[in-house]
Parts: sequence; C-alpha cells; structure tokens
Amino acid sequence: MNKNQLLKKSLLSVLGLLFSSVLWAHGGAAGTDTDQCKFELEPDHWIHYTAYQPNSYPGDEFCGNLPDIDTTTLLVFDYQDIRYRNMSVEFEVTKEPEGTVIFRQEAKKHKTGTVNLNIGGIAEASKYLIHITLLQDSGERLDAHMAFKAGSGKGSSGATYLLYFLVLLALLYIYYISDEGFKKKVDSYIKSSTSMKDE
Repeated sequence: MNKNQLLKKSLLSVLGLLFSSVLWAHGGAAGTDTDQCKFELEPDHWIHYTAYQPNSYPGDEFCGNLPDIDTTTLLVFDYQDIRYRNMSVEFEVTKEPEGTVIFRQEAKKHKTGTVNLNIGGIAEASKYLIHITLLQDSGERLDAHMAFKAGSGKGSSGATYLLYFLVLLALLYIYYISDEGFKKKVDSYIKSSTSMKDE
C-alpha cells in the first residue's frame, strides 16, 4: 500500500469517527432504549423531545439541562408512533416545586407528527416539568412527565472533549506517518527525551 492510499484510508476513518458521534447524541445508541430525551406515553409507544435555545446556542440540542434563561426556548416533540397523529395531545410546562404553569397548549391533533413549541424565555433558573397528556377517543387521559433544569449554564461533556482529543491524535498520527520530515523531528524528540531520563 502506498503512502497516498494509506493517507486516504486514514482520513476516511477519522471522518467516520466524527460522523459516528451523531449516534452519541441521545445516549450512544441508535434506538430508543437508552434515549434520555423521550416520553413513554404507553408501553413501547414514545414521543421524542429536543430543546433548542437558538439565539444563544444556534444548532445545539438540549434535553435535561437548558443552559440559559431569558432567551427564546423551543421544545420540539417527534411522535415515534404514527397513531398519535390522530389523537389530541396537550402540552404544559410548570416551574417546580410550586407547579406554576409557564406554558400551556390546549389539546389538539398534530398530523405531521412533529410539534414545535416556542415557550419564550424562561424567567428564572430552576427545575421545570414538561407534562404531556394524550386524550384518547375513550376519554381516557394518559399522562407523561419529564423534568429539566434551566439556567444551569452550558458545560461540555467529558465525552465531547475525549472525542476531540482522539480526533486530534488521529490527525497527528496520520501526519506523522505521511510526512518524513515531521516523523524525523518527532522521533529525534522522543529519542532525546528518553536519553535524558536514562542519565
């Protein structure tokens, strides 16, 4: 295998690692088994939830911790089960532990299977609870709840830093094996540092 083929394969591998991080977004699995951003309305029937704060963190997705307050907050719900599209669903967000309602959408059907709620700016840092109520044709109400914190600040996870570190190491290794001058410098540095230890 020549140097160019090795370089191409290495770059493709690194790109594969980068794009596989998308699978980590909701617990590291492709299915809903480990997804922390979901509501189970009935056994094995789910609604997936994602929160956004587009003015402060464009493109970032959140679940249990919203970093800011007093900024536009969007809650997006995706029905994992098509049959919910023909049922009325009610949404409510309350500040806990008081139970003060900060947002409410009356029950209605969402034929697309996606519900976008703009709950405005959350006024204070606290714990909140999302209430989802499914109104069945029989009149029965199925309730599900999910807690989140607002105003906790944005922290990068250790997994994110680890991924960046691994990608950096992979890129440095690719450069090391593909550039003879860089390889000689690294090898001479390693040799000189190990010889200093021996003395």
